[in-house]
Amino acid sequence: MDRVHVGTMGWSYSFWVGNFYSQGARSDEYLREYSKHFDTVEIDNTFYRIPSQTSLEKWNRQTPVGFLFSAKFPQIVTHRKMLKDCESEVELFLERISTLQNKLGPLLLQFPPTFGPEKISLLTDFLSRLPKKYKYAVEVRNKKMLNEKLYSVLRESSVALTLTSILPVPEKEQVTADFAYIRWEGDRRTVNGTFGKVEVDRTNDIYGWANSIVELLKKTTHVFGYFSKYYSGHPPTDVKMLLESLKKVN
Repeated sequence: MDRVHVGTMGWSYSFWVGNFYSQGARSDEYLREYSKHFDTVEIDNTFYRIPSQTSLEKWNRQTPVGFLFSAKFPQIVTHRKMLKDCESEVELFLERISTLQNKLGPLLLQFPPTFGPEKISLLTDFLSRLPKKYKYAVEVRNKKMLNEKLYSVLRESSVALTLTSILPVPEKEQVTADFAYIRWEGDRRTVNGTFGKVEVDRTNDIYGWANSIVELLKKTTHVFGYFSKYYSGHPPTDVKMLLESLKKVN
């Protein structure tokens, strides 16, 4: 399905060697191998630091035409400064990440639980000032934010509400942009994620999400989705299972 782009959160995992990457694969070969299987990935390390232009150019070269990178805004913007006085950081991030050119997918603003309803006006102003040439998604972890006021703000700026595996059911089909963004995050308390194998059977959950994606495609042009290593323990298996499930329900 060329309107569905599903991948994992990150790719630099040595514990995938032998169970996803080929035996003996070197770390500088991971992304090239990854892109032979899936057409998108969420860059996880942009949350901790902005990648160098050299790294971004390398990632661009290592992936085929049509591959898409989504990326998190740096935590200094979303967590430390919480959208205040962060113009220089935002400008640098957007300038640098644009190195990916036509391989750049949505940019994720992931907020902590302390980002609550009192921040809605701040978010409104911030989103209104972002360059319109990029796609944006917002993930909130404070359930008090999940109301029509937030959805209205997101629709006004054509920003996607990030749908997650921990959201209440009604929000799973909430559409605020012309694309949908999903993150399957899992539970770090029950899943280690570094064993290179499935630790929790998510078959039924994934099949249910396949049905939700079919519904989302009736309202959006594209769906982007990314699995964490804490969802089942082995994200490549989750991606493959979802893609197979979509063939069955579509």
